[in-house]
Amino acid sequence: MISVKADLHIHTFLSPCGDIEMTPRHIVEAALGKGVQMIAITDHNSTLQAPVIQELGAGLGLEVICGAEITTKEEVHCLALVETPGQRQELQSFLDTYLPHIENNPEKFGYQFWIDTNEQVLGEAPWLLISALDRTIEQVEAFVHSIGGLFIPAHINKMRDSVISQLGFLPPDLKVDALELSRHITPQAFITSNPYLKDYFFIRSSDAHFIQDVGSVFTEFQMETIDFHGLRNAFIRQ
Repeated sequence: MISVKADLHIHTFLSPCGDIEMTPRHIVEAALGKGVQMIAITDHNSTLQAPVIQELGAGLGLEVICGAEITTKEEVHCLALVETPGQRQELQSFLDTYLPHIENNPEKFGYQFWIDTNEQVLGEAPWLLISALDRTIEQVEAFVHSIGGLFIPAHINKMRDSVISQLGFLPPDLKVDALELSRHITPQAFITSNPYLKDYFFIRSSDAHFIQDVGSVFTEFQMETIDFHGLRNAFIRQ
């Protein structure tokens, strides 16, 4: 087994709320500088920047998982992580299908560019990425698992945009691979207030929107291999 530090919730310049310094190279360098061996790129309702960072990370010894932070119809934020290019394309197609066609206002919300390793623009997402998809949390979970992905309700301790803030509880029949907590609380403290969730597996991530936050919070896993397969098996063991 290998002890692996993983930060599984990172935004890029593509997310309208992501800082201009959240470029592929800066993110990879920041993660390696913090001793993190695995990250997940989880922009709001988009996977388009993740492949560039994955390719860059592979050349520098950083394992990069492609994913997205999906906003459900109930305004619940959930992480979806996938393994293969085909799965990423399926996830992106799902996001494109159910994201409302609300035009982004860059002056109000921020730009939505994705870029290459030389910071040249590859494209711009036209629809506002922080909108809620026309899919319930149950429908999102079912889809993510149908393509072989991992499904993790995000920052569930937060007072907004979390499954508990929006629904009041975690539905007992929702099939989750883990529950994410923000940097502001430990699993022990959270379980004290929510004892009905004591049997779930918790992770903590940075939810970085600024470069100094990348790798500032992480989860330490025991993995056979530092890749998606190793991550999935670490979840299963827990």
